[in-house]
Amino acid sequence: MKKEQKSQIIDEIAKDLADYPNVYVTDISGFTVDTVNQLRRQCFRNDIKLKVVKNTLLKRAMEQVEGDYSEIEDTLKGSTAIMLSTVGNAPARLIKAFRVKNKKPIIKAAYIESASYIGDEMLETLCNIKSREELIGDIIGLLQSPAKNVISALQSGGGKLAGIVKTLSEREN
Repeated sequence: MKKEQKSQIIDEIAKDLADYPNVYVTDISGFTVDTVNQLRRQCFRNDIKLKVVKNTLLKRAMEQVEGDYSEIEDTLKGSTAIMLSTVGNAPARLIKAFRVKNKKPIIKAAYIESASYIGDEMLETLCNIKSREELIGDIIGLLQSPAKNVISALQSGGGKLAGIVKTLSEREN
């Protein structure tokens, strides 16, 4: 491969790393063409970008973009494919579902919103990470809860308060 081609590939990978805040470094070696195509289709349906990359080119691309990928660099050995996503847990959930029928993909490492996770044993942890939207929804739900309680108490007690006031005013007379 010529130097210009390598440079172009490094720039493409660096652009992808800059565009997606969540990167999974996986091993899909040994897959048949049919299995890889199934994985690619599932990735496409879940808005996950799957790319098979050379380790040295990925390392160089990681050096070009913002973020500390130093912990992940040690995992760049053997066959490597990256899964890029805007949702932190989407690739982990896809991998977990895909493993029902296959032994791979194996997670070498993951870089989620500037935090590194190393090793395949982190799959459950990665599946349980909430996305930014889920966290915002949880916070909004927590903030709305007290207001809903006050409103419902006022609505249900409105008739009672009027009755109590009426009864007290009748007693005075």
